[in-house]
Amino acid sequence: MTPIFKNLFFILSYLSLSACNEQVLNSPYPEDSEGTQSVLYSSFSERPRHLDPAKSYSANEYVFIAQIYEPPFQYHFLKRPYELEPLTATKMPEIIYLDSSEKVLDKDAKADEVAFSDYIIDLKPGIKFQPHAALALNKQSEFLYHHLSQTQLADINTLSNFEQTGTRELTAADYVHQIKRLVHPKISSPIAELMKHYIVGLSDYAESIKDKPRTALKDSAISGVEVLDKYRYKIRIKGKYPQFIYWLAMPFFAPMPWEADAFYSQQALIDKNITLDWQPLGTGPYMLEENNPNLRMVMLKNPNYHTDFYPAEGQVGDKEKGLLRDAGKRLPFIDKAVYRLEKETIPYWNKFLQGYYDASGIASDSFDQAVQFTGGGKLGLTQAMQDKGIQLQTAVTSSIFYMGFNMLDTVVGGESEQARKLRLAISIAIDYEEYISIFMNGRGVVAQGVIPPEIFGFSATESGINPYVYDWHRQQPRRKSLADAKQLMQEAGYAGGVDNKTGAALILYLDTAASGPDDRARLNWYRKQFAKLGIQLVIRATDYNRFQQKMLNGNAQIFMWGWNADYPDPENFFFLLYGENSKVEHGGENAVNYQNSEFDRLFKQMSNMENSPARLAMSHKMQEIIRHDAPWIFGFHPKSFSLFHNWYHNLKPNLMANNKLKYLRIDPQQRKLMRKKWNQPVLWPIILVIILVILLALPAVRSFQRRARETIK
Repeated sequence: MTPIFKNLFFILSYLSLSACNEQVLNSPYPEDSEGTQSVLYSSFSERPRHLDPAKSYSANEYVFIAQIYEPPFQYHFLKRPYELEPLTATKMPEIIYLDSSEKVLDKDAKADEVAFSDYIIDLKPGIKFQPHAALALNKQSEFLYHHLSQTQLADINTLSNFEQTGTRELTAADYVHQIKRLVHPKISSPIAELMKHYIVGLSDYAESIKDKPRTALKDSAISGVEVLDKYRYKIRIKGKYPQFIYWLAMPFFAPMPWEADAFYSQQALIDKNITLDWQPLGTGPYMLEENNPNLRMVMLKNPNYHTDFYPAEGQVGDKEKGLLRDAGKRLPFIDKAVYRLEKETIPYWNKFLQGYYDASGIASDSFDQAVQFTGGGKLGLTQAMQDKGIQLQTAVTSSIFYMGFNMLDTVVGGESEQARKLRLAISIAIDYEEYISIFMNGRGVVAQGVIPPEIFGFSATESGINPYVYDWHRQQPRRKSLADAKQLMQEAGYAGGVDNKTGAALILYLDTAASGPDDRARLNWYRKQFAKLGIQLVIRATDYNRFQQKMLNGNAQIFMWGWNADYPDPENFFFLLYGENSKVEHGGENAVNYQNSEFDRLFKQMSNMENSPARLAMSHKMQEIIRHDAPWIFGFHPKSFSLFHNWYHNLKPNLMANNKLKYLRIDPQQRKLMRKKWNQPVLWPIILVIILVILLALPAVRSFQRRARETIK
C-alpha cells in the first residue's frame, strides 16, 4: 500500500471511530461526567457585583447567593398565593405586641396601640455551615487561618489553596451578627436606612460602630436584637409592621458567622481579592466551587446540608403536572450547577437547541422559531420545538412598567382638572396592547392599576379594570376610543393639541436613559402615540446617572420606569405613590412626587393590617384614587416565557422564591441520549474533500515518483 493510501486509510478509520465515540464531538463540556453526576447547565449574561448577602440586591446575584445562604424563612415552592414557611426555623415566628410601657397586648391589637412588635425565632438544631477555611481549627481548637503568616500566604492565591477546612453548628448569634453587619459603613447595605427606621436600636448601634472594624461587631449589642439562647433570638421593631416577616425570607437576614468577618478582614487576603463579597460562606444546599465571572460560575452540593425535603403538597393541578412526583424526597437533587457567561443570545439559543443548556428564555430573534399563535389566538410551541420534546412555561411577573407624570410639573402635574384630563387623554391614546404586540411578541399583560396578578388586592374581573381608560366589553376590558381621548383633550383646553389660551402647539418632554438602536424604534412609537392627540413629544435622552439626577431634582416631565416586587404584598407597590416617599422631597421611590391626603391616610392604615376583607376593600379604594388622579399611565406587567427540555423536572414559576435550585431535578441519561441524537457528526463532506484532494494530488505524486526514478538511473 502506498503512503498516500495508508494516510487515507488512517484518516477514515479515525473519523469512523470518532463517530462512534460516546463523547459528542462538538460538546462544550470536555469534562462532562454524564451518568455519574446530576449536573445543571445554565448561563448568566451580567457579571455579579456582590455575593455578600448584606450587600446584594440584584436578581442576577440572587441566582447564586440564594442557594448558598439561608434566611430563617422561605416561600413554599408550590403553593399559590405565595406562602411563607420555616426554612432554618422550627416554626413561624412568635409575634408579641407591646404598648409604650412594654405591656403585652392582644394579638388583634390595633396598630395605633402597638409601640413595639417582638419577633421571636426558634432555629433547628444540628444545621452546619459548609466546609470553609474560616472555620478550620487545629488540635488546640485555635483558628488555623485567622492570623496568616507570610509563609502561609506564599502559596495562597484562591480560597481553594487552603489545605484544611472546618465547620460548626449554626446558632442564633449568627443571625444576630448579620443584622449588625447591615449597618457597618464598610458594608453599605442597601436596606440599612430602611431597617434603621424599623429595628429598635439599630440607628444607635450604627453610630456606635461607625469607626470600628467589622471584627468588633460581635463584641457590641443592639438594644432591639437579642440572643435568647443558643437556638433562639428576638428582633424588636417599632410599631406594627406585618410586612417585616417578608424581609426575614430575604438573604439580608441570612446568618453570617463572626469567623467569616475575622477571616476575610485580613488585608493580605483582601489584596489578593479573597473576600466575602466573592467567596460566600453559608448553610444552604450549595457552595461556590468556582468563581470566574468572566467565564463561568460553578456551585457544588454542600456536603453538610441539613435535612430538607421536597414539599408533599401544592395547589390544585400540581399533581397532574407531575410536580409532586418527588414529594417527601431529600433535597437537593442536582449535584452540580454550571453557569457559563453568555453575552449573546443567538449562541445561547443554538446551544440550547443542541441540548447543551437545559432551559432557555426566548429572545426576539428566536421567537418565531419557538412560538406560534394557534387558531384560538393562544400561544403554543412550534412543531420543531414539540418534536424535540421542549416544553413552554409562562408566568406574569410580579412587576410593573409604567409611564409617570411629574406631579410637580406645571403642565402635566398638579391637582387641577385640566392637568388630570390631559393625563387621562394620554393614558387612553397610548395603546399598550399594540406596544406589547410589536415590541414584546405578546409577552405582557396590560396593567389596570398598581397591583400585578398574584398579589393580594388584584382583581381580573370587571371591578378590577381602570374605568377611566377601559370599558368592560364581552367579559374583558376594551380600551376607550381615540374619540374619548380627544374629548378629554378638548375639556382640558388642548383641542387638537393646541393650547386654547395661547394658541401654541402643546409640546411635552419625555426624559429617558434609553438611546440604543432598539430603543429608537420604541421612542418613535411613543412619538406617534402622542401625535394622535396633536401633541408634539420631544425626547430628552441622557445617560442613566444624569437621568437619575434629573429625577431627584424634579426636572423630568414625563418618564418611563418600573418596579419588581420585593415581597408579595400590595404595600410594596402602593408605597411607590405614598406622599412621604416623594423622590424630590424625601429621596424615596415615589418618582412622580404624587401627594393625595386620602391615599396617604389609607396607605398608613393598610400597611399595618393583616390580609382581610377590610384590607382588600381598602386596597380597592386606593386603586380607585390612583386611577382617578392618573399620576401614572399603567403600562404593563411583563410575561416571562421559558423553554426547558423534557429531562428537566419540577419547574414551576415562583416569582418570589430565589432558592429554587434545590427543588429541580435533571435526568442525565435522557439528556445524554438526546444530545447524541441531535449532534451526530456529518462526516461525509470532510471525507469527500479529503478524497478529492488526494485524487487531485495523485498525478503530481506519480509524476514526482517517475522523475525520481529517472534521476536515480
